[in-house]
Amino acid sequence: MPLDLMTLRLVERPVTKEEGLRILERDQYRCQYCGLDGAASFENALAMSVDFVIPRARKGKKDERNLVACCRSCNMIKGRRVYRSFDEAKTYVLAQREKLRKAWETRKTAPAAAASASSSTKAQKPAAPEASKAAAASVISSSPLSIRNK
Repeated sequence: MPLDLMTLRLVERPVTKEEGLRILERDQYRCQYCGLDGAASFENALAMSVDFVIPRARKGKKDERNLVACCRSCNMIKGRRVYRSFDEAKTYVLAQREKLRKAWETRKTAPAAAASASSSTKAQKPAAPEASKAAAASVISSSPLSIRNK
């Protein structure tokens, strides 16, 4: 049995392999939050885990009614929060997934827009290559690691 470092007491293992497989089979290898089908592909199967609806950290019991199959993403999003019902937890997880998806899509399109904007400003302002070479040479020659003769 593992040791809880906060209380220095022995704690029960979260879920044994047999219990986890039984929960996954009961839920047909489908995430109970987002609906990801763990049986559809090997990658999806690797993402599947078992979640405590009421987390163990919040006195959740290791009972089949408190355990559900879920993907690791949803498990991570849900975290240690406590919800009044499973449906409330599911609503929260799906809302957070959507918020993360929108943020990711915004970041994905933002660099492309920034690159096109910077390429248009480069076309407007030609750089002076002599000035940048002179600045680089002064930095190199003043460096303590410079091997040039002064």
